[in-house]
Amino acid sequence: MRLIEVRRLGRVSYAAGLELQRQLVEQRSAGEIGDQLLLLEHPPVITLGVKSRNDRAHVVATADALEAEGVEVFETGRGGDVTYHGPGQLVGYPIVDLKPDRCDVHKYVRDLEEVMIRTAAVFGVEASRLPGLSGAWVGNEKLAAIGVRIARWITSHGFAFNVNTSLNHFDFIVPCGITDRGVTSLQKLLGHRVPMHEVEDATESAFGEVFTSSTARST
Repeated sequence: MRLIEVRRLGRVSYAAGLELQRQLVEQRSAGEIGDQLLLLEHPPVITLGVKSRNDRAHVVATADALEAEGVEVFETGRGGDVTYHGPGQLVGYPIVDLKPDRCDVHKYVRDLEEVMIRTAAVFGVEASRLPGLSGAWVGNEKLAAIGVRIARWITSHGFAFNVNTSLNHFDFIVPCGITDRGVTSLQKLLGHRVPMHEVEDATESAFGEVFTSSTARST
């Protein structure tokens, strides 16, 4: 059974989050640390995956509009298209060595989806998968997005679960390049704000279940 250290970091700038992941991936690859799960929030930021780094057509807001709203734009090394992170959204970055028995990229993504589906269920929300699309969905609206990077079977980046997120900020982009579906949040679905620590608790528990691991929280 794997032991995964869970770090709840609060609000972290996107640049600092990238640097922390880089350091932890190096340490995990060298065997200096065990598997990690980072749970945090970011200030408002639009991130570009490998599909959109050379084509920003899916960022539909002007630079002036983004600046007025305090939204940064970052290129990343993860897979996928364009997405948004911001306060009220729980971001999870697993730094996990998939060797020797989990070396399957598609299964890893499906497992992250399962974590999000189980997390939603704790709050009475029935989320599911949609054929051909990643993430966790409620009807035709995405509740949680997934974009991962795997190098030498060490994972980074991960998932973004909309809890109390300002959904109007998604109007600045075409989320994940998908034009015919929407975005939702726990707050929108339940009609009230949800304490972030409760979602962190549910996510931590679901992650341990799906990855057949026990978790140890680090402050």
